[in-house]
Amino acid sequence: MNEKLHAMQTTTPLIRLDKIEKRFFTDEVETHALSGVELEIHHGDYVSISGPSGGGKSTLLAILGLLDSPTSGRYELRGEPVEQLDYEQRARLRNREIGFIFQSFNLIGDLTVWENVELPLTYRGLTAAERRERVDEALSKVGMTGRSKHYPAQLSGGQQQRVAVARALGGRPSILLADEPTGNLDSKNGQAVMDLLRELHTEGATICLVTHDERYARDAQRSIHLFDGQIVTERLTTAL
Repeated sequence: MNEKLHAMQTTTPLIRLDKIEKRFFTDEVETHALSGVELEIHHGDYVSISGPSGGGKSTLLAILGLLDSPTSGRYELRGEPVEQLDYEQRARLRNREIGFIFQSFNLIGDLTVWENVELPLTYRGLTAAERRERVDEALSKVGMTGRSKHYPAQLSGGQQQRVAVARALGGRPSILLADEPTGNLDSKNGQAVMDLLRELHTEGATICLVTHDERYARDAQRSIHLFDGQIVTERLTTAL
């Protein structure tokens, strides 16, 4: 095993899932979206989660991102259990610890690039100077400083996704959760976004990527395959 990865895995995980179950009940039918999922993500990891549609990827990401709670099982973030937190507690923790990168960018059309990146920071109680420093730093990291006064409609899809990455970085999260970040991009722009994620990981970012594309899954240190709500394979990749 790579020495760097081995060193990370001997410390307390950033995230630990223990026997996570997620069940949905509709019209008296019980659906098992996740069954007994066990997973550890350490500081500095780059983990990909892949699998067929309906295999549980989105459900797992929603639980990791504190957007949903498991039916049963234990979820520890920084060694503290979080699976029983209420909605407001999850929202506060999510805002502080987790950065999201979505397939659909989710930028606000009538805000500039700079304002889109700043918006989540307004809920953090930061001063204007602190927000300015973080926004400028995040836009610089993704190479979008020169477009800070543009609006989303004035940008290409690849540029919009870079802004979405900057918005996630602005909060200085413990982990970036990327949900099919190349799904709405052509191959050239998709590869550019993946190159950016790889660069951020090299700089120390912890990343969890959900993708249906095996090429991008191999960009990660560890590749996890979900099928019918269960982890069926987990392996180190050649990206180490």
